[in-house]
Amino acid sequence: MTLSTSQYRVSIVIKALNEEQRIATAVQSALDAVQPFGGEVVLADSCSTDRTVEIASAFPIRIAQLANSNERCCGIGPQLGYQHCTGEFVYILDGDMEMLPGFLPKAIALMDVHPELAGVGGRVIEMNTTSLEYLARVERGTAHMQAGVVDRLDMGGLYRRAAVEQTGYFSDRNLHSYEEFDLAVRLRAKGWQLQRIDEPAVRHHGHDAPPYQLLMRRWQSRYIDGLGELVRGAWGQPHLGLALRGVRELRIYAAVVVWWLALLSIWLLPTQHPWALVGFLVLFVAPFGLMTLRKRSFQKAVFSVVSWCFNAAGVLRGLARPRVHTNSPIQSKLVK
Repeated sequence: MTLSTSQYRVSIVIKALNEEQRIATAVQSALDAVQPFGGEVVLADSCSTDRTVEIASAFPIRIAQLANSNERCCGIGPQLGYQHCTGEFVYILDGDMEMLPGFLPKAIALMDVHPELAGVGGRVIEMNTTSLEYLARVERGTAHMQAGVVDRLDMGGLYRRAAVEQTGYFSDRNLHSYEEFDLAVRLRAKGWQLQRIDEPAVRHHGHDAPPYQLLMRRWQSRYIDGLGELVRGAWGQPHLGLALRGVRELRIYAAVVVWWLALLSIWLLPTQHPWALVGFLVLFVAPFGLMTLRKRSFQKAVFSVVSWCFNAAGVLRGLARPRVHTNSPIQSKLVK
């Protein structure tokens, strides 16, 4: 069950799965960040099979581990950590991140002065600046990563427990991604605001893998099912409109499905007229050509279209996935 009383001023929850290379840095940076507040650090481990828990056990932190590895997903880690922390303010940190010391004092001071704020984020310093995914993220220049009032706090943020408890739970345990956006739309539907400040909050190291290998890994882990799972969870809820308006990529993936259906309808024509083959080929290459002109790179264009196809399939798979009740306690064990 979620604890309703705050014993600490601030808690940092580190969610991790097989992060033995980075976990010591993440934990030490979190301990340094909460030290001025007498805060706590909680590691939410999703049944790591490497030395993540062993390394983290050397530090003065609480460690909660998922009882069933089959439940692994991005949404369950934050909720698991939230169940085991008691801070008035809660920060979610990935195991491949490093907390920077100047953020928490400014964020907490801002939230003390502005009681309408449910969450505050800072600047994310990306350390892996060479992958195609990183380059695409920079090119998009998403508004919610800039300083000011934002509609979500991707890549981590500091949240007010009192605001979170109004929504019923911290993180949707069913989501394989989009868990931060889901929390944001639930908070905003209750009238709360989110803000990002121009202060470095974390360094993010990320996972250094070839782009297509990373895409396959996300398919296998169901990470790309998250958007479909988000829509299914929001269906019939007050935050559905905010969710649909906030995910521009959903329109892209819907267009991809229409593209697939158009190609299939031409392919299945009862009479294969020569012009049908021409139409099929033109329709097939059109997205690649348009993206090549836009990105001025055939390599980036191909990766974009392939990524869209994987994600569109993930949306359909996510929409069909059964859900577990969001308020059900997550089965776990305290390792330390």
